[in-house]
Amino acid sequence: MTTRPLLEVRQVKRKHWALLVTATTLPLGLTMSAGVADAAPTAQVTCAYTPAVPADNFKGIPVFDARKAAKPYSATLRTGQGAVTFQALTDKAPCTTFSFRFLAEHDYFNRSHCHRLTTQRIYVLQCGDPTGTGSGGPGYSFPDENLTGATYPAGTVAMANAGPNTNGSQFFFVWKDTKLSPAYTPFGRVTAGLDVLQKIAAAGEDDQNNPGDGFPNLPVDIKRVRISAR
Repeated sequence: MTTRPLLEVRQVKRKHWALLVTATTLPLGLTMSAGVADAAPTAQVTCAYTPAVPADNFKGIPVFDARKAAKPYSATLRTGQGAVTFQALTDKAPCTTFSFRFLAEHDYFNRSHCHRLTTQRIYVLQCGDPTGTGSGGPGYSFPDENLTGATYPAGTVAMANAGPNTNGSQFFFVWKDTKLSPAYTPFGRVTAGLDVLQKIAAAGEDDQNNPGDGFPNLPVDIKRVRISAR
């Protein structure tokens, strides 16, 4: 058993920001059972989106609309490796899902790519940075949600961050059950395309950050993101 860090966005070699590990003890091969926090938001949810840097491909700052935020939706990412669809957890993470919808409807993710794949200890594909470097952001940040009891089984979609309440545009797909502390807002569940994520993972990465942690060998170019009612 070796000491490994937990996922977070932090500056690392090559001077970019990425999902990393901060000290915790994780045996290799740990898996997690399915499930996320069941607590639903109250009817009086308000969300604060605070101006922040960087502001890459800036599309403005969302103005939260509780009525729109409550509407269920699914998001389909059309990539060069195939399509991945997830159901947004609008009832559990309204601020996060509202932000993702805002960015998707403003073509924020179009023609970007997923810049990080991990194939050891933690099993994620990280996307959402229009610069493709791991250092990009949308020009605003917002608080964490849905963390109580959160787990990260395969098919989870969750936010990357640089510490508590620093969410922006970067997110990750979990392609295999993984062990993480409940510090990354789960806001979606993959309903189609998990096989696409697993194909990407099976091709490996280039170890540019650490062994088992780098740029995907199969380029994951996001052509467009389509939002549709459930």
